[in-house]
Amino acid sequence: MKKTWYGLLMFMICHLSFSQHLEESIYTATETFIANKNIQSLETLSKQEATFKSQVSTKDEHLAFVFLLCNKAYYLKDINRFHLAISTYETAWKRYNDNRLSSISDYDIIEYCLKPLGNLYTKTNNYTDAENTIKQYLSLAKENKNNTQYIAGIINLSVLYQTRGMHQSVLDLIDKTKHISNIETKQKDKLNALKASSLIALNTSIANNLDNDVIFPNSKDMFNKQQLEYELALKKGNYELALKHLNLSEIFQKKDSLTNRDIAKHFVKKAQLQYLLRSFEKANQNLQSALHTLLPNLKRKTIPEKTHLYAENTFIDIFDLLARLQNSSEKALAYYDLSFYVSGLLIENLTSQESIITNQVSNRKRSEHCIDLLFESYQIHSNIELFTRALQYAETHKAYVLKDVSRKKTLLEKHPTDTLLLKEQQLLVTQEQLTSVLIKTQLGYQATANDSLNKQLLDISMALKTLQQHIDATYPEEKQAVDVPKIQKQLALDQANIVIYFYGERAIYQFIISEKNTAFLKMTLEESSKKSLTDFIHLFDTASAINNNIQDFTNQAFNMYRFLHLNETITAKNLIIIPDGLLNFMPFEALLTEETTSFNFSKMPFLVTKQQVVYNSSLTFYLETPEVPENSKVLGIFPVFKNSNQPLSYSLDEAKAIEKEMDATMFFNSEATKNNFLKSASNHNILHISTHASSGDFINPASMAFYDEPMLLNELYSLNIHPELVVLSACETGIGKLQKGEGAMSIARGFQYAGAKNILFSLWQINDASTANMMSLFYKNYKKTASASVANRQSKLSYLKDSSISNVKKSPYYWSAFVYYGNPVDFKKETPNMLYYFFAALTVIIVVFLYVKKQK
Repeated sequence: MKKTWYGLLMFMICHLSFSQHLEESIYTATETFIANKNIQSLETLSKQEATFKSQVSTKDEHLAFVFLLCNKAYYLKDINRFHLAISTYETAWKRYNDNRLSSISDYDIIEYCLKPLGNLYTKTNNYTDAENTIKQYLSLAKENKNNTQYIAGIINLSVLYQTRGMHQSVLDLIDKTKHISNIETKQKDKLNALKASSLIALNTSIANNLDNDVIFPNSKDMFNKQQLEYELALKKGNYELALKHLNLSEIFQKKDSLTNRDIAKHFVKKAQLQYLLRSFEKANQNLQSALHTLLPNLKRKTIPEKTHLYAENTFIDIFDLLARLQNSSEKALAYYDLSFYVSGLLIENLTSQESIITNQVSNRKRSEHCIDLLFESYQIHSNIELFTRALQYAETHKAYVLKDVSRKKTLLEKHPTDTLLLKEQQLLVTQEQLTSVLIKTQLGYQATANDSLNKQLLDISMALKTLQQHIDATYPEEKQAVDVPKIQKQLALDQANIVIYFYGERAIYQFIISEKNTAFLKMTLEESSKKSLTDFIHLFDTASAINNNIQDFTNQAFNMYRFLHLNETITAKNLIIIPDGLLNFMPFEALLTEETTSFNFSKMPFLVTKQQVVYNSSLTFYLETPEVPENSKVLGIFPVFKNSNQPLSYSLDEAKAIEKEMDATMFFNSEATKNNFLKSASNHNILHISTHASSGDFINPASMAFYDEPMLLNELYSLNIHPELVVLSACETGIGKLQKGEGAMSIARGFQYAGAKNILFSLWQINDASTANMMSLFYKNYKKTASASVANRQSKLSYLKDSSISNVKKSPYYWSAFVYYGNPVDFKKETPNMLYYFFAALTVIIVVFLYVKKQK
């Protein structure tokens, strides 16, 4: 027994000795690195890190390891290895948090980890993670009653909001610091400067009345004073004065605190002003200086190799402006391609929809410049190569998020047991669920601890990034190049022409592809053409707008048809439209293919009477092979809202029509709950939802109502369903906040994100009775054809031909709201063809068998 105790005692002494030795070794290795920071010492530290990582076990060892990671990340940040710095800081924070190291030490994790991590997220355009990180250390600073770090968090969050153009949020945030006393003078000056800067951005007249002595009582902060004068002059369009103040601010800036990035950004600001002042040579010189500040080893006047670039958004500003300065379109495109490359480096580490979509805005603007350069060349050399390149720019950043989530789901379908893919899918679902809770909290729908949600979202983002690296290594993504012959082959099978729009700031570009031809067109967006577009769309806001002036409607409908060059597509049986921008809200089927003086809607030459129109979000989705539905079992959701102030009594007629034609499971009234929908959705091939819906606004997301509670758009994002068809018999299900390239943030998009391939939805607030009629006609035709696209068109034609419906109710307001996004294939037509081939093959086999038998 004594020997056992003695052995245990010796083991504990040895373990303690080893533990102390390991802790000391980690600190020694880190301090050696700090004393001599360079690439060689970084490599040495990384090797030591790998050894230490497998050995640390005690809290003291973990704390020493966090110290190592934070110092390593700091150096990586200084040498512009931003992504590696971010992942190192993330590892440090996770280790510190998971092991609850705050219980054994007062190590300043905010100062040495979270603050630089939040700043790096901002610099790399990862706005969601930046906000979650800053809010996380704001909460910690408040808990620790550390006013200095709390104000630093307010400042950094304000900088983030200014970067995103959220100037009112900046003012609201800074207003919360009024009750805090003893704010350091430097921090107070920074808060005042941020406030003044946001006031300038929001309203020049308010900023004009700001007294600098009021903004800066200290009156020593000349740098921020000159910066504000620069911003104010820039806002007014006085570029010479703006340049003067920018140069003056340089005098008062503390040079020893500047990083290479700060210096480069200052050069870029000067170059942008000189470009506006048409001093192109000076602008080019400053851009070259900015470029060589970030890439010191770059040869003068050479275009950098992509391999030399890293995830730094200053490069994008440099290359975009260098492109504008080029006389050669090919050289300009080369610089724009470098911007796209750097943007790709920034986007590849983003995990939230919001951050990705925000980053797409600049890509869309750049795409327009590229398309325009190629269009000018196309006017001289109208060859297929220029057409294809321009179409590639138009398509690459269209429905970017939808395409990415579709790719992820397709990959999981191919490899359903892959643990990495399953984990990624689970994390993405949780991310959207937490985002939905966060939105509900911000809107006051429910109460919860925001800082807890921010922490959970940040943890998920970190986990997703780690997973993504492993998934990309296992399943490298192939870049999808536009293949015009492949498109034409598919169009021949579909007996269709396709029209792809790119809605820019200065023009709408149009790509038309038929079985044998292509066309590349441009419609300049002047104030008059913008007004024509919006005026026509607003004709469908109310039932009376068209009926009160039918002649005006017919004129506008025909003029819009010509403006959008749809007369060049009329030869095909089917027309596939990929809209963009405002055209997402355009009821194309209600356009008139000819001039008419008729007031009888049933006799008007609507586009729907000439062609079957099918919509899609991207060429990628159009070219996907459609799956033949296994069944047509319908799930119907009908809340009805009988005793409310907005009852949907006619929706019961819809339900009867569906039950008559289809195999259906129905939930009515109090059974039409969100939970019943969620439980049943994955077991049905067709989802039909007849309810109230809202398109949302800049604050509230789109939503649709169930009997018990609404479902917000982000809740749809968290679903993983694969219905063949979703029918949204509700108002404005295709309307939502318009995001450049991504389209409307609508309920319909939510279902696309969740996995629906084909969707029928509405573009405006529709009439309850006519909707019930249209739905009845739709399902009658769907039963006959098994094709949603055919059924959608036939229901509209039947509605127009119905003599029992008055002319007033045949206005396109009543029948053209529903648009179909998906595949134009008629599955029932394919079945006889397959049977034909089967019987033909069987016949050949029988003939051969009889011949061989006879020979024998």
